[in-house]
Amino acid sequence: MVRATSKGFRLHVGFFGRRNVGKSSLLNAITRQNVSIVSEVPGTTTDPVEKPMELHPIGPVLFVDTAGMDDVGALGAQRIEKTRQAIARTDIGVLVTEAGAWTDYEERLLAELRSHAVPVVVAMNKADLGRPSPAQLERLDKEQIPYTEMSAATGDGVDAFRDKLWELAPAETAESPVVIRDLVGAGETAVLVMPIDREAPRGRIKQLQAQVIRDLLDGEASCVVVKDGGLDRVLGNMRKPPKIVVTDAQVFDRVAHITPPSIPLTAFSILLSRLKGDLVVQTRAALAVDSLRPGDKVLIAESCTHHPIEEDIGRVKIPRWLRQHVGGDLEFTHVKGRDFPPDLSPYKLVIHCGACMWNRQEMISRIRECGRQGVPITNYGLVIAHALGILERALEPFPEALAAYHEARNEPQEHALETAPAFVNG
Repeated sequence: MVRATSKGFRLHVGFFGRRNVGKSSLLNAITRQNVSIVSEVPGTTTDPVEKPMELHPIGPVLFVDTAGMDDVGALGAQRIEKTRQAIARTDIGVLVTEAGAWTDYEERLLAELRSHAVPVVVAMNKADLGRPSPAQLERLDKEQIPYTEMSAATGDGVDAFRDKLWELAPAETAESPVVIRDLVGAGETAVLVMPIDREAPRGRIKQLQAQVIRDLLDGEASCVVVKDGGLDRVLGNMRKPPKIVVTDAQVFDRVAHITPPSIPLTAFSILLSRLKGDLVVQTRAALAVDSLRPGDKVLIAESCTHHPIEEDIGRVKIPRWLRQHVGGDLEFTHVKGRDFPPDLSPYKLVIHCGACMWNRQEMISRIRECGRQGVPITNYGLVIAHALGILERALEPFPEALAAYHEARNEPQEHALETAPAFVNG
């Protein structure tokens, strides 16, 4: 089933270019479906159009068709912003242009894709109507930018274009992402603590929890799933201690009190920092909590757009814990989905959810942007653990992050933030 793989674990392939160069037609030709509306009227595509599918031999991909970035007017500016947001989550960028047409616009778009460290393939569409100039091809060859001459109308070049995507796809694309199985090992057991509260989806478990269970099975490991109220009983009944206990960060304090120090302990959201973000960078940023003073501004960002509940972790629990830690009031701003302030200078700290529904590129783009503006960004689990005084223990399964924690603890806090990496490997 096409939707068996969540969007967060699909290779995101974005189609970008001027209006009416054939982005939508090209997507329809590649998928062999009428995914996007096609018209000769410029600006037909408004919001990005997404199409998940299995693309042999790459595997699960998410194609994203975007509006032309040469759109005009107030509405056009909003469409361009949506397209820029799509660039931030793109794993492979397809720069679509008409064969023989290469202008300053394409140069700017190429530069923007590269600024996000997005590998690019140039799709020279409408090759049945014209050919690119030798100088253009020479320039692309010189800079080692892959390209394909093709025609969405006739289907020529589509197979060659698929091959280019395969060449650009990261090596790990064809492999199952490692969430936890490397921390447990074949034949061993992990205990997963999953509170069933109002935030838990009715009749099912959270997506990340399901992914952790599947990853353990892929690693020939087993797991015991329990609510926080039953953890003491489960640990007492086990003949052999588990390799690790993983908990929802909301009950971190209680679980840490029950779990013996000899058993490694961490949180689902910290696993996400390693999987979707940069655990070392976000660990160092968590220590910025110690430099907060009453009245400081903190940005809390959540990738999901669910309706907040009475005891919402981002809007209620984390602010409460931080106020207690700081000993005074703080000013919190909350954003959801892909909304994110372009100017982060008013904020002393950004606290992000684990981004379980996003791909890694989108989370890395946010970490890079925070680094460029000199604002530390951490995640829910890390900041909760630090506020509760158990961050060091939560990082014990991750030696590199633990070493970064110790290093940052030995530095003056201002210096630690100044020397935090401004970018991470994508």
